[in-house]
Amino acid sequence: MLKFGSVSKLVGVAVTSGCLFAGASAAFAGPNCTNNPDVLGTSRTITVRPSDFPRIGTEQYAESLRLKNREVVLTFDDGPVHGNSAKVLDALAAECVKATFFMMGLNVAEAPSLVRRAFNEGHSIGTHTFSHIHLDEVPFEKAKQEIELGIEAVTEALGKGRSPAPFFRAPYLAITKDLEKYLYARGLMVWDIDVDSLDWSLESPEKVIESTLAVLEKKGKGILLMHDIKLQTARAMPVLLSELKRRGFRIVHVVPENGHVPNASNNSRLAHQGD
Repeated sequence: MLKFGSVSKLVGVAVTSGCLFAGASAAFAGPNCTNNPDVLGTSRTITVRPSDFPRIGTEQYAESLRLKNREVVLTFDDGPVHGNSAKVLDALAAECVKATFFMMGLNVAEAPSLVRRAFNEGHSIGTHTFSHIHLDEVPFEKAKQEIELGIEAVTEALGKGRSPAPFFRAPYLAITKDLEKYLYARGLMVWDIDVDSLDWSLESPEKVIESTLAVLEKKGKGILLMHDIKLQTARAMPVLLSELKRRGFRIVHVVPENGHVPNASNNSRLAHQGD
């Protein structure tokens, strides 16, 4: 088992290396991700249809993705922000790992280049409302507006001919049955979680690493929630990914079958199906 002191030492090395790397990033082409045994990598990619998986995550739903033991889907909420989100992307690229980002509209407007970077590097881009409100505490129409504004912000940031994946996660994981029905009719897949890293509540990268590994060892597999806006998470990622590899965890990337969010003006075929 990795001791706390060992984690601290490894994080220190990773942060120092990251500072050195930042100065030479222009010359760094990234690792070879083809059959490279030295990186964690992405073990497989799952293609999903929202109609087959309308609601996933065992935190509050009966079903999740059909993962094998020690398979992990990395997800990040609330970004992007300059600095921390970029460091998370750097760490993922260094290990040839793909993740899913649930992006918040207000932050997207402040850092659209990071939205495009994540998309260009092959990550799945989901949405997370515009201003991170409690959807279950506002009127239905207000909640719908928040969802749609968040999608619009990400779509605009991505640029012509691109749009986010039809993946949505509610802030605080708080959502109503009526909103679930709306999202389903809209052709969107509602993501909950299986595993919570609790990174938002922890003050150091060492604690993020220990908490995440402990809960993954207990659960064995699942959709992992993290937050790329947090400094402690950004600093934890290089060591965390290395430790996941050492412990035999495998990363699964989830992509949508159709590749984009259906237009809100269209009547989705899903709207005419049962709950």
